[in-house]
Amino acid sequence: MADHLGPSSMYDDGDNDVNATANPHLGDIVARRYSRRQTLFGGMSAISAAAIGPMLLAGCGDDGDDGANLSVTAGQNAATASGRTVMLTGTTSDGVATGVWTQLDGPPVSFGPGATANAVTFTAPSVAAATSMTFRFAALSSSVFADTTVTVQPAQLGFTAVAKNLNDTVTVPEGYTVTVLYRLGDPINAATPAYANNGTDTDFAARAGDHHDGMSFFGLAATGNAPDPSNSSRGLLALNHENITQRYLHPNGPTGTRAGEVRPEAEAIKEIEAHGLSIIEVSRAANGTWSYNQASALNRRITPLTPTQISGPVRGNALVRTAFSPDGTAGRGTINNCANGYTPWNTYLTAEENWAGYFRRDASDTALRSSKVNALLARYGGGGERPGSYRWAFVQPAAGVSDTRFAKWNITSQPGAAADGTQDFRNEVFQYGWIVEADPFSPTSTPRKRTALGRMNHEGAWPGRFVAGVRPAWYMGDDAQNEYIYKFVSAATWSAADATAADRLATGDKYLDSGTLYVARFDADGTGVWLPLVFGQGPLTAANATYAFDNQADVLLATRIAADLLGATRMDRPEWTAVNPATGEMYCTLTNNSSRRPANVNAANPRAYLDVKLPQGDTVNADPPTASQATRGNANGHIVRLREQGDTTEATRFTWDVYAYGAGADLDRRNVNLSGLDATNDFSSPDGLWFSRPTNAGGLVNPLLWVQTDDGAYTDVTNCMMLLGQPGRVGDGTTADITNRVVETNGTVLTGTATARVGALPGQALRRFLVGPKECEITGIDSTPDGRSIFVNIQHPGEDAADPNRPTSNWPANQGTGTLNPTGPRPRSATIVITKNDGGVVGL
Repeated sequence: MADHLGPSSMYDDGDNDVNATANPHLGDIVARRYSRRQTLFGGMSAISAAAIGPMLLAGCGDDGDDGANLSVTAGQNAATASGRTVMLTGTTSDGVATGVWTQLDGPPVSFGPGATANAVTFTAPSVAAATSMTFRFAALSSSVFADTTVTVQPAQLGFTAVAKNLNDTVTVPEGYTVTVLYRLGDPINAATPAYANNGTDTDFAARAGDHHDGMSFFGLAATGNAPDPSNSSRGLLALNHENITQRYLHPNGPTGTRAGEVRPEAEAIKEIEAHGLSIIEVSRAANGTWSYNQASALNRRITPLTPTQISGPVRGNALVRTAFSPDGTAGRGTINNCANGYTPWNTYLTAEENWAGYFRRDASDTALRSSKVNALLARYGGGGERPGSYRWAFVQPAAGVSDTRFAKWNITSQPGAAADGTQDFRNEVFQYGWIVEADPFSPTSTPRKRTALGRMNHEGAWPGRFVAGVRPAWYMGDDAQNEYIYKFVSAATWSAADATAADRLATGDKYLDSGTLYVARFDADGTGVWLPLVFGQGPLTAANATYAFDNQADVLLATRIAADLLGATRMDRPEWTAVNPATGEMYCTLTNNSSRRPANVNAANPRAYLDVKLPQGDTVNADPPTASQATRGNANGHIVRLREQGDTTEATRFTWDVYAYGAGADLDRRNVNLSGLDATNDFSSPDGLWFSRPTNAGGLVNPLLWVQTDDGAYTDVTNCMMLLGQPGRVGDGTTADITNRVVETNGTVLTGTATARVGALPGQALRRFLVGPKECEITGIDSTPDGRSIFVNIQHPGEDAADPNRPTSNWPANQGTGTLNPTGPRPRSATIVITKNDGGVVGL
């Protein structure tokens, strides 16, 4: 080659550009043809991006001596789909110069934290179909660049199913991390000492309560106390404390528990205060670690002794007047809070479930009540004589002291007290069974009982989609055998401006104190009707011979009786409700029903069978099947779903089917395991239910459905669990004619047939994501708006221990190891955080 002699020689060696056309450069062609490649997708190839190695992507600049190597990877599963973390890594030919990444086309993304000069990450956006995105890496020291293409597929489950197990730890898929965040007894202010966990601790009004349950995350502004629904790094967790494991709260278990004994005041106060709600501030550090702020001014406990307001149609009614509130406008506390809900104006809805059992009623009380009130008490499980679950009414206050903290649990009419209930607590029981609204951002605000939503064993109040100009709705289950599913439709149409209202509880007054409560009737043809519980309509009148209603407040106080009279469909214990954010379809868990028999199945609850606990490998094909150690009825539960007519919350008709039937994988697929579950997704007793938020890829296009279990029928095989699915639409399946068979304890074999509606459920569309520790329930779930952190509650681990000093679980102290020490430490209900190690959206 000729020497380069420089400009004085007039010899240019081709350095002069005299082609003024727009024809492409060879370098451009090379960059477009050879530097563009798609990421690998799971299921297409077993070869990973790492195995292929980086591709040489060179572009020619003016000096011709620079280049770029780019490598595109899409997370641990070598697949790029919505919600997964994508890493772009660019290098320069000399390995020294730095570069910059820019996006050329496709759905816009933001490069995440922790980027270096030549490497960036982003979360693949939500897409409905395969979508290409082009990125350019350009060296800062020259004009050399190279492009690469990332193709994103729709969201899909991105983990290997967790195996069933009986370990004493929380098991999650490979690539995920569990962090214990907030445990029974953890202090919520700086003055309260750490929890000793030996039964000596006191002051539970300033500690985490027991039996963590339903839960919601509310984003906080980066500084101050204002709501910021988009913040995923700082927020408030509002969570329920449904019940207690009594024996672990005291050094050697409770005392004064037998008839004729007196309960110690200190023990009773501890147990009472361990119920209710927690509201705590939580935050995510720059390294991704979560913690709660013990000293936050926003931290709060709401207990069964916290003042409340009665709001809506029942406010001031004669049946809610007590010695504490003679005008029936106020009360104290909330109890047995199970599932939950929320409002778009940033308040928390908590549900009072099995409240009736806490109250004492002496035999003498029946004669002092009207037949109508006796019928009302009986319909809600409060009829007849009972001591109350924890005998709190048997605390003996000091001489001359009237301590209504304990007297309120005795609903027996007191001799000489006014017949209107204003001088005793005969009406206290009617102040429970409601949905309660609390403002998590105002620690001094008074929670309000929203009586327009009816009185029952509430399992949450989950909202439908909010559409401007449309009346919003909340969906609710009544958790007891053969009870009903309800919907409350507000009288007010939704205005988006109310989402940022400063007075959040006043906004609740607007939407939650007036409206129409409906109960569901499921018809055999796959359609259904919402029946209005409105005074003066149908049988809900003063002339009704079964139960004479005086007004709308009377209908709401006796919601169950009103639903009976309307002919609602009796269901297999309706529990949590959840609404698909993309379609508006409502899902409800029907956890189980031991009283279901072949003679009383219905279209929406078509199974009655014998679930036999057999040695591994045996089957249930014996005729008749073995009846020993068996659960009868619908032992494993199912999940029903409905689609509103016109896809609007205001609809009064719907279509429905069953999303999934719980069953062991080995059960009869023709008559019991109707969804064809296998070892990766078989489950029993669905309870908690939640869809991923529509603020991230997990809740868009085909949202993720999380299913949690509270099981007694399958615990010989596995601890309770959480599954993750991507459901289709109502009506996507088929029908099946099934034969039901139940063997009674006396050897009688009951048989019958039914037609079941079965939704389409491909095996890999539902997968086990988590298995909990021993003797627990998995319940309560929410996430940060970005979906990168999931909060889950683990309730009552080790609940079966007879001796508190010989626990059957040590969780969460042994999280990660599962090692069981029979002498302690004692187990504790707790909230955990689950994160994906690559920083992506959990589950995808």
